[in-house]
Parts: sequence; C-alpha cells; structure tokens
Amino acid sequence: MLRRTRRTLWIVVVVLLVLAAAIYLRFKAPPEAARLLPESDGIVYVNLRPIRAALHKNLKPVPLAPEYQSFVDATGIDWERDLNEVAVALHRMSDPRGPNGPVAYSMVLVGKLDGKALARYLDAHAAGKESYDGHTIYSLLSEGRTVRVAQIGYDTVAVSNTPSTEQIHSMMDRRRTAALPFSGSTLLAEHYSEMPILSVAWGMGQIGLPFSESGAIHVFGMALPLAADTTFLASVHWAGSLKLRVVEIADSEATAASQASNLRMLLSLARGATAGLGENTANNGLKEVLRTAEISQHRNRVVANATLPQNLPIEILNGTDAGDTKATQK
Repeated sequence: MLRRTRRTLWIVVVVLLVLAAAIYLRFKAPPEAARLLPESDGIVYVNLRPIRAALHKNLKPVPLAPEYQSFVDATGIDWERDLNEVAVALHRMSDPRGPNGPVAYSMVLVGKLDGKALARYLDAHAAGKESYDGHTIYSLLSEGRTVRVAQIGYDTVAVSNTPSTEQIHSMMDRRRTAALPFSGSTLLAEHYSEMPILSVAWGMGQIGLPFSESGAIHVFGMALPLAADTTFLASVHWAGSLKLRVVEIADSEATAASQASNLRMLLSLARGATAGLGENTANNGLKEVLRTAEISQHRNRVVANATLPQNLPIEILNGTDAGDTKATQK
C-alpha cells in the first residue's frame, strides 16, 4: 500500500512539473500570431487587449468611412472594436518602383469574427479564389496589387499582398504547428528573447523599410544616418511608465560609436527645432519624447530610450488637439 502511495505521489509530481514547464514555455514563447508569420525581413506586433482595456473609457466614437461602414454592416466586424492582436511581416521588394513599392506585407489578425458573414463578404468581392489546406484563399484587387485573405481559425485571419502565394501558404502551413511554443520564423528565433517583458508592441529586423527613401530612413521629413536595411529591435513596454526602446544592431563597435554620435547630434538639433512648435497633441507628444530621449552605445548596439506621455494614445485616437481644447475651455 505504501509503495502504491509513493508511486502515485511521484506520478502527480511529474505531471505537475510537466504542466509547469509547459506554462513557462508558453509564457516565454512569442505570441502565436507572430509565430504564424512567414520568413520575412522585419516583424511588427501589437497586442491591443491591454491598450483597449486601459483606454476604452476615454475613447470617443469615430465616424467610419462609407466603404468601411459597408464592410462593418455586411460582416458585423469592426476592427477598431474587435481586433485583439495584429502581427505584420515586412518583405523587402527587389523593385521599389513596382506595384508593392519598397515593401510588401503579410499579416495575421486575431479578434472576434463572424466567419460566415466574413466569407460571404469576401466571396462577393473577390476577383478569384483558391482552395489550400482545407481553407479558401480570396484574392482581392487593390491599387494594382492582389491582396490574398484566408480565415485560418475561428478568430484568426491571414492576409498578404506579396506578388506570389508563397507567404500566405506558409502562414496556413504554420497553423499546423501553432501549438509548439518555439515555432516561427528565423527572425523570431534570433531576437524575440531580447524583447522586454510587458511589451504591448514590438518590432524586429528591417522595420525601417516602410520609411525608406533613396536608401535611407526618413522620420518626420528628416533623413536619419541609417540605411534602409538596418536591423532594429524596438518595443513599447510598461516599466513604471510607458517606455519606448529602440536598438540598432550595427556591423561593428566602431560603426555603433559613429552612429551613436550622429544620433546624439540629431537629437540635439531636433530638440532645438521643435522648441517653438505650437501647443497641440502631436507637438507636445513629440517634444516630450525628445526631452526624455537618451542615446547610449553597448558594443555593436546603439540604444535609444524615451518615455511616452501617458495621455498621448488617448488624445491621438480621439483626434484631440490639446492646445485647441485648452483654448476652448478658456
């Protein structure tokens, strides 16, 4: 009897250890939406659940464009209300003058869906259809590009506007191994462990591609001393306040030192240039980010840290002009 009791206890202990290990691995693993993305040059992920939970009481209804309103009426899906997660893969295009421009996108959208209504809408608007792995891929024409859409789960939609079907097929194939905590692309395997805990949004790889022009990255009309194919690790995370962290991975320590010096000079110039800007949401937020920004170098990495104003997301989403609001109140 004692031997049976010991054996039972050992079995219980082993089961508990296995469960604890599984929970730990799931906690450390990238979000499933990101793990479904195909191989790419960059990845951006946003978790809208905590953002919506923190801001929903302060958000105002936004008038919908007629075309989007017809989509909401037909499907019952309002992405502003129903979208919980979005993961985007960036694909560098060999011809930046092609229909996709310098970058194409593959996306995984997770949220509250009415699958039958969405299928009816896509079927009515699709220029073509393909059956793959038991799912229907709908092809929609948009500005000279083909956008492919497939519902791959009860709450998940895959979208891609790449020239071929390879990327959306890859997302559908990855769905089979989605339960494995460390499945996913090479980029995720290399860099996800470096993302801060409690990140509501993050990006990795060549995430400057959408801002590239003539081989350089442009922000707010200013050309930065950064090549379009620079590798970044970026995050918006909570650490007592909302923090922005951007890391540039340079090819050497010497390059990183030079980049850090150039960025400090640009930061000083930007602070001076924005000092006289008028009082409004965008300007105040920009000035606060620049005021708190710090540039440092760690070996071959250049690190930029800044604090984001806590009311900035609310004001931007509501379209509130802080300066105009104060003037009206007076």
